Amino acid sequence: MTGSERREQLVAVSRALFAEKGFEGTSVEEIAARAKVSKPVVYEHFGGKEGIYAVVVDREVQRLLGMLTEQLSSGGHPKIVVERAALALLDYIEANTDGFRILVRDSPVAQATGTFSSLIGDVATQVEHLLAEQFRARRLDPAAAPMYAQMLVGLIALTGQWWLEARHPKKTEVAAHIVNLAWNGLKGLERDPQLGSLDKP
Repeated sequence: MTGSERREQLVAVSRALFAEKGFEGTSVEEIAARAKVSKPVVYEHFGGKEGIYAVVVDREVQRLLGMLTEQLSSGGHPKIVVERAALALLDYIEANTDGFRILVRDSPVAQATGTFSSLIGDVATQVEHLLAEQFRARRLDPAAAPMYAQMLVGLIALTGQWWLEARHPKKTEVAAHIVNLAWNGLKGLERDPQLGSLDKP
């Protein structure tokens, strides 16, 4: 194998192990054994488990973010954009199950960037602009758009985590339900929502 081929092999082997056992449960010894190389080969390419984990996470983040960004920036009616974004996440989970398992696990590595929560924050920032535009058109306060963007993206992401294991109902049905709740909820927004329970003695 060439150096680059060996590197790709180690990334693929590590990705499968991290998905199966998590960061803490995976050792350099296991990576080396599954790749049929010695431990020094792993250290030579990545400097250790943290280095190879960072590469795996970065690739997954870029893949998922690319899929979501493409759908969010494709234009069209806002409801269709929400549909596309929900389906893009479910498509990613279906095609990259190991990658999504790695992203949603808590890890001591790369706390500031490359975590699932930072990825969700990046996507929410893009959604925020779409929502602010819609809020202005409906005479709602656009300053609330960042908070609603977090809610909307969180709804899709957490449903995706549930579907990762459930895999039922089918993907398009799950996406339709996500959009049903999100879109119909957004459609009926009040200008000044209040908690009714606070008015009661």
